[in-house]
Amino acid sequence: MPRIIAYARVSTDKQDAENQRFEIERYLARTGANFDEFLEETVSGKKHVSDRKLGQLINELDRGDTLIVSETSRISRRLNEIFNTIQACIDRGITVIAVKQNYVFADDINSKVIAFAFGLAAEIERDLISQRTKEALARKKSEGVTLGRPVGSFQPKHYKLHGKDDEIIALLRKQISVAALARIFEVNRKTMQTYIDDNDLRRKLVI
Repeated sequence: MPRIIAYARVSTDKQDAENQRFEIERYLARTGANFDEFLEETVSGKKHVSDRKLGQLINELDRGDTLIVSETSRISRRLNEIFNTIQACIDRGITVIAVKQNYVFADDINSKVIAFAFGLAAEIERDLISQRTKEALARKKSEGVTLGRPVGSFQPKHYKLHGKDDEIIALLRKQISVAALARIFEVNRKTMQTYIDDNDLRRKLVI
């Protein structure tokens, strides 16, 4: 039997999901229906749907079920993720309702038109972000700001162990372990071992 699942999201524990629940209940009362389950979570809308309780809920929904929210922003703060989530539900035969906006997303032409509008808006938003990024980079470049890593930043002199060969060899002669050497020179053990191997320091012990 098809189910109606209500979902509410707040960003902090100082916010209250009761207003969202009220809006959903008022909408359902007008249609003579009620929800079978009410899921509430406190999480940022910037966190991906798949990493939230909502993602798990959607995976458990079946064809004919309805997911109802107070407004689309409860699904996500990212327009493209709202669109992708709604489209995924439509493709699986799950209806999504946003009561404040009076949106009903289902497998019909009207819903597909609205979903297309969401997708177009998401694409425009991505283009605007890309354009703003390009403009900001161009402005910095025109102001003489060097973009990217500083020239020569990959040269050996910039590595913490460069120029320390004699010290490392002296400690190796004293049979100091690689782990201890790593602590002395404030690098991790793998970095120290790689440096010793790449620079053939153990062979230099016998020279």
